[in-house]
Amino acid sequence: MPAQIIDGKATAQRLRDRMAAEVAALKAKGVAPGLGFVLAGENPASKAYIRMKKKACEEIGIASFDYKLPAETTQTQLLALVDQLNHDPKVDGYIVQLPLPPHIDEEAVIAAVEPGKDVDCFHPVNVGKLSIGDTDGFFPCTPYGVVVLLLENGYEVAGKHVVIVGRSNIVGKPLANLLVQKRKGANATVTICHTGTKDIAHHTRQADIVVASAGHPNTVTAEMIRDGAIVVDVGINRVDDPAAPNGYRLVGDVDYDGVREKAGAITPVPGGVGPMTIAMLLQNCLKAAARRAAR
Repeated sequence: MPAQIIDGKATAQRLRDRMAAEVAALKAKGVAPGLGFVLAGENPASKAYIRMKKKACEEIGIASFDYKLPAETTQTQLLALVDQLNHDPKVDGYIVQLPLPPHIDEEAVIAAVEPGKDVDCFHPVNVGKLSIGDTDGFFPCTPYGVVVLLLENGYEVAGKHVVIVGRSNIVGKPLANLLVQKRKGANATVTICHTGTKDIAHHTRQADIVVASAGHPNTVTAEMIRDGAIVVDVGINRVDDPAAPNGYRLVGDVDYDGVREKAGAITPVPGGVGPMTIAMLLQNCLKAAARRAAR
């Protein structure tokens, strides 16, 4: 029997419906949540991501603020904008959309963001809080989206063996940190596989839950999972397809058609983790706005 499809789009919609009520409650207290978007350059993918995020803000009543800079913007100019946003009371949180132009030091820009407005959870302070289980910081959007997607659809992670394929600072490592914490919605046993792992399939076949975040199509195949495993596909890759309207189609890191016949549940690409990432960004903004309301 084919796997159950874990619908990230529908799950994210349920979360946004709840968040809309939170926004209304904050506004009743005189606090209008605001989220800023900084884009340097004309990267088409970055522009598309920001459009989707702004649309989600509009849907639930969060004010969004655009800061568009030319590709030739200097690091000094970008850091000046970051400082401005750090002190802008109407902006509860903001993101500096990556990647930045090659002449700009991304680490320096990330370090300059006020941790209390770092809704992407890239600042070392928030990364450190995540690693020690301090919930005062923000949770990174994609990893937290994976966890919430599972829990919202009835898939408990406590006591389960989760194998993550990929060790990036954006997904693999922070997801492992989230899952191993001693708290509700975590308490999993976690294995991380990567390019230095000799036999990835040996580990994935032991997993209750496999999370694929390697950045390459067909990294996880049906032969690599056990019957009934839950498979979460974080990857998003463009592959050539002359029959598709744009000449390409989007696929994840999982051989979807093959794995679906063996897994117990699977997330699609698109429509799986992607919408959850945006939902968690909004949730982080609301967390920051709630702090402002409590002052």
